[in-house]
Amino acid sequence: MGHDMSLSSQNSTDTTSGATAAKAGAKADANMQWGGRFAGGPSQIMQAINASIGFDKAMWKQDIAGSLAHAAMLAHTGIISAEDEVAIREGLTAIGKDIEAGRFEFSEALEDIHMNIEARLSERIGEPGKRLHTARSRNDQVATDFRLWTRDALDGLDQQVASLMRALARRAEEHASDPMPGFTHLQTAQPVTFGHHLMAYVEMLARDRGRLADTRKRLNECPLGSAALAGTSFPIDRKMTARTLGFDRPTANSLDSVSDRDFALEYLSALSIMAMHLSRLAEEIVIWCSSPFSFIRLSDAFTTGSSIMPQKRNPDAAELVRAKTGRITGSLVSLLTVMKGLPLAYAKDMQEDKEPVFTATDAAALSLAACDGMVRDMTANTAQMRALAGSGFSTATDIADWLVRVLKVPFRTAHHVTGRLVAKAEEKGIGLADLSLADMQAEEPGITNDIYSVLTVDASIASRTSEGGTAGSNVQREARRWLAALDAEPAATSEGA
Repeated sequence: MGHDMSLSSQNSTDTTSGATAAKAGAKADANMQWGGRFAGGPSQIMQAINASIGFDKAMWKQDIAGSLAHAAMLAHTGIISAEDEVAIREGLTAIGKDIEAGRFEFSEALEDIHMNIEARLSERIGEPGKRLHTARSRNDQVATDFRLWTRDALDGLDQQVASLMRALARRAEEHASDPMPGFTHLQTAQPVTFGHHLMAYVEMLARDRGRLADTRKRLNECPLGSAALAGTSFPIDRKMTARTLGFDRPTANSLDSVSDRDFALEYLSALSIMAMHLSRLAEEIVIWCSSPFSFIRLSDAFTTGSSIMPQKRNPDAAELVRAKTGRITGSLVSLLTVMKGLPLAYAKDMQEDKEPVFTATDAAALSLAACDGMVRDMTANTAQMRALAGSGFSTATDIADWLVRVLKVPFRTAHHVTGRLVAKAEEKGIGLADLSLADMQAEEPGITNDIYSVLTVDASIASRTSEGGTAGSNVQREARRWLAALDAEPAATSEGA
């Protein structure tokens, strides 16, 4: 209000004329869409808060696809003529080409992608364009477009996850028997192989793919035809539009159809769990790259230097993947908060549903690409990993297992004996394998020289043959199994090596 008053107080004829013209233009745009109900156009503030074209134009392909399916159905059922459907189809196709070529001018006054395309269609083809919105509302239109966009995003991310799994499995096969320290509490626990460690992320990502697939399955119902909230009196064929758009079926309840955003919430939930997995991998890459560990090295492609320390090679790509998790989980919380108090059916609050999904999708796609690149790029320092695999008395559990297996000592007793042997080695500043047989027998007289056969890192790893264990043969078998499954998928042939 203050802005309008200050303008009116100015004596400039040009300024006043410009403001008047702008208001008249806004009024014309508003009246073109809303008819005669509202005499005045929206205020600048209302226009700014109400418009979504700045972000929902990302759904232009889905909006055109939905409109083409709707028009075809309207013609099929005799609601519009075949000639009108042809004009609509040709007009929408031309608009799609204009948008793709950057020739389409989006108007904030027309609020959203749906109104922008519909207004341009009517300008281009006249009366047939005005018949397109028969038997639908923006409520079911946006719900359909949003599902289509999310479904496309799901399919794209699924292939990215598969590519990262493939990269991890290939590196795991390469390092199936290379020892590294296994950690709990980030303290050396038992020796494992680098391949086994990488395969853990393959399993995590496989669950992520499962969640994405489940989300897609529940998402794949078509809201189009639910109209504003109550359905329509026109004799539409919802099964036809659902089938045309690749949905499994129409949604069952018109109120739920236009107000449901569970599919977006479930999608963001799946992305949040996946982002957490990627963040864990990124954190490990950061640790592995650090000088005290030096387990891996990343090339200049995924690191940056320091502005004052020429020796630095910072794993910035991994750190940024770690940080992107905040954007993704924040998007989930944002949409949950938007939806938590909305009565049925549609409310304008739901305009805030798309930006979190778009933001999270971009962050997830970039994080997956970065992780994929780093896994393929990294060089493993197997000598350093092997050197540290036996540190921290990591084969202590193998002594306890030997006592149980060979001497039939109860495990709790074996655990205490092993603890005393660790304390003795620590006191002497030597490893367990360096304790003399006399030192061993002082704690358990039945110990023989055979115990030394289980104290090497390689022997410890080779003994872990239980299903899911770290033995090299297990890791190689699992890596090959996953690679075979992934390579058998239709899209696998298009993946990069």
